Amino acid sequence: MTFKGISLAITGLLLSTQVHATTQIQWWHAMGGELGDKVGDIADKFNQSQSNYEIKPVYKGSYGETMTGAIAAFRARQQPHIVQVFEVGTATMMAADRAIYPVYRLMAEAGQAFDQSEYLSAVTGYYTDNAGNMLSMPFNSSTPVLYYNKDLLDKAGVEVPTTWEEMDTVGRRLQESGTQCAFTTSWQSWIQLENFGALHDIPFATQNNGFSGSEVELLLDRPEYRRHIQQLVEWSQNGVFKYGGRQSDSLPLFYSGECAMFMGSSASYAGVKKNTPDFEFGVGKLPYWQAIKAQPQNSIIGGASLWVLEGHKQEEYQGVAEFFTFLASPEIQADWHQFTGYLPITHAAHELTRSQGFYQQNPGTEVAITQITQAEPTVNSKGVRLGNFVQIRDIVDEELEKVWADKSQPEAAIGTIVERANGQLSRFARAN
Repeated sequence: MTFKGISLAITGLLLSTQVHATTQIQWWHAMGGELGDKVGDIADKFNQSQSNYEIKPVYKGSYGETMTGAIAAFRARQQPHIVQVFEVGTATMMAADRAIYPVYRLMAEAGQAFDQSEYLSAVTGYYTDNAGNMLSMPFNSSTPVLYYNKDLLDKAGVEVPTTWEEMDTVGRRLQESGTQCAFTTSWQSWIQLENFGALHDIPFATQNNGFSGSEVELLLDRPEYRRHIQQLVEWSQNGVFKYGGRQSDSLPLFYSGECAMFMGSSASYAGVKKNTPDFEFGVGKLPYWQAIKAQPQNSIIGGASLWVLEGHKQEEYQGVAEFFTFLASPEIQADWHQFTGYLPITHAAHELTRSQGFYQQNPGTEVAITQITQAEPTVNSKGVRLGNFVQIRDIVDEELEKVWADKSQPEAAIGTIVERANGQLSRFARAN
């Protein structure tokens, strides 16, 4: 071949490569281990389904590390297209309105079919603005449930309590039968305060739990919260309740059989199943105080959603929109739900999972969906969306831990929580 022929061949090869080059889209996430592998699997399926775009998932550490990393990257103009942010970071992301590309606008401008009514209202409601427009794409959403040791309850001759009123009798019967503690809890702010407020349709904070404005104050000094914490103290003192640590540190108390019941995320289902080979467990709804509300309201979500960051080319956002359409498809959502224990974010994924027989084969896995959809969300049960929420939850942990250690009284602890948290809320309001 002549030099001219070689030159033409190379030119043709380069042109061909350019024509078939894919547009890369970065997705920063906080899913490690098996969940991270599943995220990679989802990205691979999308990449194989078309040839125009390539999703590049990148694990960036914990939720907090992922969000702060994305904020720093945006300031340096090196931001990803998509970042996974936990629900307590929602107010922070909303305040950075110049940095985010709202999902509802992204999908419309990309010409993608997007009907918010297809999503679970208890999930999407958390990520919408005051006009009801969805700002981020729900991804891994969970809600707390009650896991219980069927063997220990059967031994004590009791049924799983559905109300807090029943807990006292059930707890004493369990202790009489040899069980050391009736129940423990994870994520005490999320479950014993935030979801407590939602289930009883009472406010957690002013401004519709932070949804209607940034000038917010906590309302934990209401009598319902005070009485609940006081009751937990009494149960802690007589052994019915045992505090096992922050986040999910109390799970070993349930795994070992020391505590008969555990209140934790629905996404803990796979872990519970894996770590309880010596006894049969069940899943129930969170208990509620019948004296406060005759029937419980819906529970609220935890987990995270996907935010789109500004600063990229429009053709790249077209790929993001197409990926979100793929991600929300019934097949992908049902598979993610069944693999992880997170909620299906759409009605179609829920129905597909049911038609596949998953709930029948895995008893208890539908409880979370039933609980979060058992009533239409109110302003008190839509969720809690506060600025500096991570710091506020730390404050709750710090002050309640003093109560469980008998170093503080409930009234004083709640007063300190409100005072310190309101300081955090005021700082957030001034900065935004």
